[in-house]
Amino acid sequence: MERTSPITELKNVGEQRAKKLHRMGIETIGDLLEHYPRDYKDRSRLTKIADLSETDENTFLARVKGEGQTGRRGRLTFTRLQVFDDTDEITLLWYNQPYMKTALKSGEVYLFTGRMQKKYNRREIVSPEYESIKDNFAGGRIVPVYPSVDGISQKMLRSYLEEALKQVSGTLTEELPLWIRKKYHLAEKNFAQTNIHFPRTEEAFYDARRRLVFEEFFLLQTALFSLREELLGRGSGIVMEHPEAMDEFQKSLPFSMTNAQKKVLSEIAADMTSGKIMSRLVQGDVGSGKTAVAMAAAYWAIQNGYQAVLMAPTEVLAEQHGKSFTELFAPLGIEVALLTGSMKAKEKREALAKIADGTAQMIVGTHAVIQKGVEYHKIGLVITDEQHRFGVRQRSMLAEKGENPHVLVMTATPIPRTLALILYGDLDISIIDELPPGRQQIDTIGVNTSYRQRIYAFLGKEAAAGRQAYVICPMIEENEKMEVENVLDYTEKLKGALPECKIACVHGKMKAAEKQEIMDAFAAGNTDILVSTTVIEVGINVPNATVMLIENSERFGLAQLHQLRGRVGRGSEKSYCILVSDAKTKIAVERMQTMTKTTDGFVISEMDLKLRGPGEFFGTRQHGLPELKIANLYRDMAILKEAQQAAGDLLRKDPQLEQEENAHLKSRLSAWFEGKSLDL
Repeated sequence: MERTSPITELKNVGEQRAKKLHRMGIETIGDLLEHYPRDYKDRSRLTKIADLSETDENTFLARVKGEGQTGRRGRLTFTRLQVFDDTDEITLLWYNQPYMKTALKSGEVYLFTGRMQKKYNRREIVSPEYESIKDNFAGGRIVPVYPSVDGISQKMLRSYLEEALKQVSGTLTEELPLWIRKKYHLAEKNFAQTNIHFPRTEEAFYDARRRLVFEEFFLLQTALFSLREELLGRGSGIVMEHPEAMDEFQKSLPFSMTNAQKKVLSEIAADMTSGKIMSRLVQGDVGSGKTAVAMAAAYWAIQNGYQAVLMAPTEVLAEQHGKSFTELFAPLGIEVALLTGSMKAKEKREALAKIADGTAQMIVGTHAVIQKGVEYHKIGLVITDEQHRFGVRQRSMLAEKGENPHVLVMTATPIPRTLALILYGDLDISIIDELPPGRQQIDTIGVNTSYRQRIYAFLGKEAAAGRQAYVICPMIEENEKMEVENVLDYTEKLKGALPECKIACVHGKMKAAEKQEIMDAFAAGNTDILVSTTVIEVGINVPNATVMLIENSERFGLAQLHQLRGRVGRGSEKSYCILVSDAKTKIAVERMQTMTKTTDGFVISEMDLKLRGPGEFFGTRQHGLPELKIANLYRDMAILKEAQQAAGDLLRKDPQLEQEENAHLKSRLSAWFEGKSLDL
């Protein structure tokens, strides 16, 4: 059995169980081995039956006394079994599991784990976990607890892991060279894989986890560094002339650029005149003016006789950028073409023809700009917006449409600089850390649903004063399992509460044209209140909007709440963000406090990282690069820095990964990029 073997090769994994495992992302033995525990229970300390606690989970050894007894309690059937040790006996109880009557053999000893309760002067344990004890039993153990789905129990997962580890024991290939393992004191792969699931001791667990966290970061860093080398290895970059063109463009703007914007432009200018291919990430908070910087760079490329392309993650954002670029570029004699998936065939043909013959100098679109059939005349600059929504592969595909074009990436998801340097290891980083003058401070208020009528009155008051508001709901339609506000019902409720207001609703299931029409009406001031899902998170600019109301705010990550808040405060009027939540969990309360205390995107992203732990920090998975399965970006920063250093050292020694000891590593990296070799 190998890591790549299908999960169905394991004992007791039939078609139905395989489907349930697939829902957890487990399709191969390797996936199962990387389905790491979310917690552990220490069952190494055994308790006597006489000393069992009502407050804690207990693990104890007991012998089965006779056969189980079955009966009924209303609609439930129950199975009762007596077990004993040398101090006392206790009743074990299972509901609707009649097979338990014969599952445990009379006279045999088992290890049981469960919580004791007293009922009618009887002590009993309901549905305890159990395992048979063999002659060589040496005591309890530390037991893993896994993320799971209905129909796959913890006991089942543990048995699958035990079997898989037994099958692959000693055969797991090392992707970390021996010299790296020695230098950073890292455990051997087979040891780590076994002890992360079934740690023999606390020390073995920590050694195993450190090794696996290091490996995860190391592979990610090596992939990113390799991508960077691949980019540099493509040859010389286009040398742009006449940098004064960017000064000309700034003079044509109806506002003055901030010092932070000018600093980033000087970094871009240095890249685009260096003879190397620019590969730069521009980070800036919502409203910091990243688009203006991208426009200046695009204008400069166009003045040098090249085309510039901007790829946005949604049609709404592409449309918004298309309008912004046209407004500024058309008076300067530059033709802008829009290319999206929902365009009519005739419009698309016309746009493609203009792109191919060079008539369109600035191209704005969705991922449609990288699809087959799109031929460019002469690309000099590639811009991607909201980088975290695109995979590394997609960015690379866009760059491949031209001959070594410069690459500029924009993101409004601020992340701590040290983390950005690591996550975007293939990019240089610029930060716009200053907001344009005139941006309004946004007051953020956290309330529960008892304030709703007062909030509605406030929305009505703002509308009467000629201002507009957004209302964000996390769902499109009602779902009985989750009592959260949804846009369709909410819109009707709001219309009833504020009959004098013009209220519209927009969500992701609408057709692009319908969505755009509603957004255009709101932008034009013809709608007072726009009820929406997060489709407006990016890409709509309405300076007259002064209120952002977010229902069920506990269902959003901090970075997303910050993005949504950034949709208001863009005009001259005082603006407000109202977060509504009845959630009382510690994390929900911490999130609310963070949002009400600060508007600094970097502080918020740091807290988001801390609260979300090792999950997908950006909300969506990077296509082509793996998600982190065990590493925690916040807690494991020290290991991450070591792994980055090790990856750099390795590639300095063996840039092409040609040495025999790096063969497995090269193979693993290539597999990440959907079978496409990195051409290392």
